[in-house]
Amino acid sequence: MRRLLIVGCGDVALRMVALVRGRCRIFALSHSPQRFAALRALGITPVQGDLDRAQTLDALAGLAHDVVHFAPPPSQGVHDTRTAHLIAALAKGQSLPQQVVYISTSGVYGDCHGELVAETRPVRPQTDRARRRADAERRLREWGARRGVRVAILRVPGIYAADRLPLERLQNGTPALRSEDDAYVNHVHADDLARIALAAFYRGHPNRMYNAADDAPQKMGDYFDLVADRFGLPRPPRVTRAEAERVLSQNLLTFMRESRRLVNHRIKEELRARLRFPTVHEGIAAALAARGART
Repeated sequence: MRRLLIVGCGDVALRMVALVRGRCRIFALSHSPQRFAALRALGITPVQGDLDRAQTLDALAGLAHDVVHFAPPPSQGVHDTRTAHLIAALAKGQSLPQQVVYISTSGVYGDCHGELVAETRPVRPQTDRARRRADAERRLREWGARRGVRVAILRVPGIYAADRLPLERLQNGTPALRSEDDAYVNHVHADDLARIALAAFYRGHPNRMYNAADDAPQKMGDYFDLVADRFGLPRPPRVTRAEAERVLSQNLLTFMRESRRLVNHRIKEELRARLRFPTVHEGIAAALAARGART
């Protein structure tokens, strides 16, 4: 039976585990022994190690045929030292993984001024967070090409699900940009991302990037309006870009400064991914249905 290593076993990774359980033996890197019992209960074998401490990762050498790397980079700097440590640990084994799927971000493209963006567009990260992701992509692609490891990279936009909606933001009355100043954003439902990751695991091409997005990019404020309307909340007030610079956090402003519309043909044609939620309309309707079923 093939051995799969998950690095960064969070929400989306666990959704993928539910799809692949029984088809392979699953390992998960974790720095927290407190999680081990919960992982074992899901049929996952925990492997203790910390991506920030290279000396703790020796157990990964030769462990897995396949690796799916969900772990985020460090919170500072322009280099992803965690991915560097992971590659070094995997490279110590007598056998290397046959393939690695890396969950990156569409932020590596930077601001594209609302243009359609395919995977052939050169990366132009404009924040340190995106630069760290671009660094991880480069390291993995160079290592894969050099050592014969098939590397597939998923460039992921905003992830949402029933428990990942901006309800608190709407309840707090956080403003959005007026339409003429607003940025295009892209989304993917967490369940669909898990399916796309699994498809890349089986069908990803060597050294290949994929935009892991749904079919319908839209203005950010329109997304907030849709969620507000469906959940019976007030729509966010609209402000100019200059006003937003004065009242919003730098984290929110980062997303508002970058506008792009991702093209997702590759995930459909090469990975044969089928989106359960092709637009946020279907995803939010499912979130409402799930909420109603719980009440």
